[in-house]
Amino acid sequence: MDSKQRAPVIVFAALIGLVFLCLCVVVAGVGVSRLSGTVTLPGQRAETAQSNVVPEASIVTAEQPAVNPAPAPVVIDIQPGSDPEPEILRAVYRKVNPAVVKVINLASINLGPQTDELLPQGQGSGFVWDASGLIVTNAHVVEGAREVQIVFFDDRTVSGDVLGADANSDLAVIKIDPGGLNLVPVERANIDEVQVGDRAIAIGAPFDFAGSMTVGTVSGLGRSISSLNSTYTIPEVIQTDAPINPGNSGGPLLNSAGQVMGINAQIRSDGGVRANSGVGFAIPIYIAERVVPALMQNGKYEHPFIGISGRTYSPEWAEALGFPANVKGAYVLEAISDFPAAKAGLRGGDRDTNVVFGMNFATGEPAYLKSGGDLIVGINDRPVERFDDLLIYLFRFASPGDTVQLSVMRSDGSETVVPVELGVRPEQ
Repeated sequence: MDSKQRAPVIVFAALIGLVFLCLCVVVAGVGVSRLSGTVTLPGQRAETAQSNVVPEASIVTAEQPAVNPAPAPVVIDIQPGSDPEPEILRAVYRKVNPAVVKVINLASINLGPQTDELLPQGQGSGFVWDASGLIVTNAHVVEGAREVQIVFFDDRTVSGDVLGADANSDLAVIKIDPGGLNLVPVERANIDEVQVGDRAIAIGAPFDFAGSMTVGTVSGLGRSISSLNSTYTIPEVIQTDAPINPGNSGGPLLNSAGQVMGINAQIRSDGGVRANSGVGFAIPIYIAERVVPALMQNGKYEHPFIGISGRTYSPEWAEALGFPANVKGAYVLEAISDFPAAKAGLRGGDRDTNVVFGMNFATGEPAYLKSGGDLIVGINDRPVERFDDLLIYLFRFASPGDTVQLSVMRSDGSETVVPVELGVRPEQ
C-alpha cells in the first residue's frame, strides 16, 4: 500500500424526501461515511459479510501491484448513535498491525576462548516498507548489531540483514527474505496535511509487549531533536502525547487513516526515568522517503551541508547587530572555514558585543553575541524566518552538489544573493 492507492467514494442521495446530513471523507485510501455507517480501510479482509455492506456507499480500492495483491478492505458497521472512535481505532489496528514488527538486536558476546555467541542486546520496533522485504526502523535500534531478528504479529520470526543506517536521521533499513510472508507494506501520509490536534496512533513493542497500540494527539509540530550524532539535529519532528516507551523506537506513528506520519524515535521525561511522561517524538515520514532509498542502494545517505552555525534572529539583537528589529531570519554566528558557505563568501560574526545569548558549555561561561555576521532571509526564493527553516529546506529538497541561492542582509545595510554549492555533511 502506498500513496498511489486511491479509494474514491460514491454516495447516492435518496431520490425522495430530505437528504441526511452526510460527511464523506477520503484520505489517501480511507473512506468514512456517516450516512452509510461504514468505515473502510484498504489492506485487510472484510470485517463483515458482503451482505452487510451498503452498496450505495461502497468503496472501490485501486488494483494492487501484481507482486503482492492486497486483501479486500475492512468494512465496519457503525450503528446510529454509537461511538465511531473505537471502531476506527480497531480498523487502523487490523490494517497496520500485520505490517509492524519487533526488531531484536543480536550482538556478538565473547564468553571465553573459542566461545562467541549471539545474544540479544536490545529490541525495538519497525514496519514493512515494501513487499520486497524491506523493514524500516531506527538506527539506534540496530546499533552494534551483528545480526537482527524480525518478529511478526503472528510470532513468525525471520533473520534480517542491516542494509544501512544513518545516524543523522536515526533511520535504518533491514532486508528479509519475503518468501511465504505475504508482506503488506504501510501507507505513507502527506506530512503537509498533519496538524496539531490530529489523532496520533502508535503501534509497536514497548517493554517487549509486541502489538501494543497507544493513542493520543499530535501535540506539537516543527520540533527539533538531537540525532545520534549529537553535532546535528533532526528538524520538523512530530511531537505526540500518545504514550511512547522503550521498545516503541522504530515503530510507526499513524493518523486516523492508518497512514504513517512518522517513525517513533525519542521520549522526553524528567528525572532520568525512561518511561513515557507525555512527550514523544517521531521523525517525519518525508525524511524516511529520502533516506530509505539511499540506504537500500548504497548503505548510506549523504546529507547536504552549508557549513554554518547560527541562531534564529531576535529583535532584541537589533541595536547590537544593526539589523531592523522587525526582520526575520537566521543569523550566521560562524561560517566554518573550508566549507561551502565560507568558500562562497558568507560571513559570520567577528566583533564582540555585550549581548549574552547562551552558555559556553565547554567553559561554563556566558556566550556573547558577535556582530558582523550575515542574516539569511531566504533560500531559493523561500523565506527563512528561523534557523530551522534552513535545515528543513536541506532535508526536504536539497542534495550535495546542488547550488542554493541565499538571500542575505549584511551588517552594513546592503542586501545580496550568495550562491552556495552544497557539500556533504561531515561526521563532525
